[in-house]
Amino acid sequence: MNPTTMTMVTYTVKADRVPENEELIAAVYKELHEVRPAGLRYATFRVDRGARFVHMAMVEPGVEPHPLTSQASFQAFSSNIAERCEEPPVAVQLDEVGSYGFFPR
Repeated sequence: MNPTTMTMVTYTVKADRVPENEELIAAVYKELHEVRPAGLRYATFRVDRGARFVHMAMVEPGVEPHPLTSQASFQAFSSNIAERCEEPPVAVQLDEVGSYGFFPR
């Protein structure tokens, strides 16, 4: 069994930009549901109903082009993220050490 690698991105938007950020995220999910790119697992969370967001993405090895970043809606979301943020995005790689029922196998 190969361990799963996941990318987690966290950031905080300016309080008055939360609705805009959520609209841009909704557009990403709308496009993903229409296009249904293979090899991608993706989820977005808002922390404590505040202005902090967490995005989690897994892409199966060998899937090219990247099924998330190649979407027009994700490019639109990313294009002005810095000006929406109070704290800029920080991406980290998470390597699975163990899990139960979290990943479909």
